[in-house]
Amino acid sequence: MKFFQQSFMELEESSIEFTPQPDRRAAMPLPLPVRLIAIGDAVSHSIAGREREMDAFYVGMLGFVRATQGDGAAANPAAAIVYHADNVDLRFAVREPLFHRDDLRPIQIEVLSLAEAEMKIIERELECTRQRGLAPGQESLVLQDPSGNWIEITERRVVG
Repeated sequence: MKFFQQSFMELEESSIEFTPQPDRRAAMPLPLPVRLIAIGDAVSHSIAGREREMDAFYVGMLGFVRATQGDGAAANPAAAIVYHADNVDLRFAVREPLFHRDDLRPIQIEVLSLAEAEMKIIERELECTRQRGLAPGQESLVLQDPSGNWIEITERRVVG
């Protein structure tokens, strides 16, 4: 019994000369590999003098993009350091080392791969805690950024 029979159709040669032209439209940027689990921009505090460590942590390790002056980073004086995620921004008010934290809720961050994030944390020799949730497959990493803010890293689950 023969289910599939391969047959090839020959195409006619085109009578129209076609030379492709470069697309001059503005390129759409690719989505960032990191998202915040937040409705709006998240705001936290950073210790003065730790900008390089914060950049290495959020940009180098997690994949955020640091905002420049033209991105509106200077438009909000309360947020001196601004990182772009795929959905919202993460803003840090720079303070002197002694300041009061209103709460200890972690900043929740979604990454494409929790295993890759864990390897980067191990390479940088940062202390973290792996947590398992009540639902099957629900795991997260909890650690502190260079300014002492708690963050929780989870893996993005794509449904569909």
